[in-house]
Amino acid sequence: MATEAKYSIVREVGRGSYGVVYEAVLNKTRSKVAVKRMHCNVPENVELALQEFWALQSIQRQHENVIQLEECVLQNGRAFQPLGHRFRKSDSHLLLIETCLKGRRCMDPKAACFLWFVMEFCDGGNMNEYLLSRGPDAQLNHSFMRQLSSAVAFLHRNQIVHRDLKADNILISHKRGSPIVKVADFGLSKVCQGKGNVNQHRFSSACGSNFYMAPEVWEGHYTAKADIFALGIIFWAMAERITFRDGDTEKELLGTYICQGKELIPLGEALLENPNMKLQIPLKNKRAMPADLCELLRDMLAFNPKERLDAFQLEARIRQISYGKKRQRSLS
Repeated sequence: MATEAKYSIVREVGRGSYGVVYEAVLNKTRSKVAVKRMHCNVPENVELALQEFWALQSIQRQHENVIQLEECVLQNGRAFQPLGHRFRKSDSHLLLIETCLKGRRCMDPKAACFLWFVMEFCDGGNMNEYLLSRGPDAQLNHSFMRQLSSAVAFLHRNQIVHRDLKADNILISHKRGSPIVKVADFGLSKVCQGKGNVNQHRFSSACGSNFYMAPEVWEGHYTAKADIFALGIIFWAMAERITFRDGDTEKELLGTYICQGKELIPLGEALLENPNMKLQIPLKNKRAMPADLCELLRDMLAFNPKERLDAFQLEARIRQISYGKKRQRSLS
């Protein structure tokens, strides 16, 4: 990207199997952006890059709580080709890009082939780090719950199922003073074709992160309601600061689970083994969680997807719960 000198890389801020994320600046205005580089050297990487590209490009209008794509650039060797900038490309244009990448015409073994995603910069890191660096705060938790339920309802309304919701994939921005959450990382997302209720679309490829996967995802037949189960895990862990240690990275992560001896079993997997298991909500402090929040979490974490809330019901319920709302002082 330095060839055109449109952006300057400042530092690396994240790295994983998906690629590398950098903090960068737009040279013309000196405004900060986040740049995600995905190496399209193997079919699996191409698929992840295309899933993210299709999802972010398919959103016709922006939502405050969904990461905003500024532009996407295809790098083929030393050549850089912008693929879109804040407007919807035609399906035929997107298909051409997909054909180019999947056909591996740009994949000269001697030439680098990357997709670069230029996105808004979030200065607060991810939600996992943000919350674990602070003490419990019911008002902040409620604000995050409201924002996340709004974001997922927006995605589902636009026929996008995220499929990998977790605190690490949610970023924090302070642009307006109070923290704003941004759902990010759409590499495993699916854009459902056609109109109608997103919950009617069925998926068969099990994907996501184990501790956030719904029971039906483990079985390999699920709908968009799997996103609601993942949110339920996040909300419960957020309210009670329940964490586990990731075996690969040794990082402390927000997430609920079932203990079997010394082993931690993902909640979705445990429910699959015992669908009649009653969830112990709250797990730690009864005073920290009012009855309406406990009921909401049970409705989000229902074993049977038909009994689970959908994103639109969740968005309405979050506004009604008493948890985290400021109490009005009596004037008497």
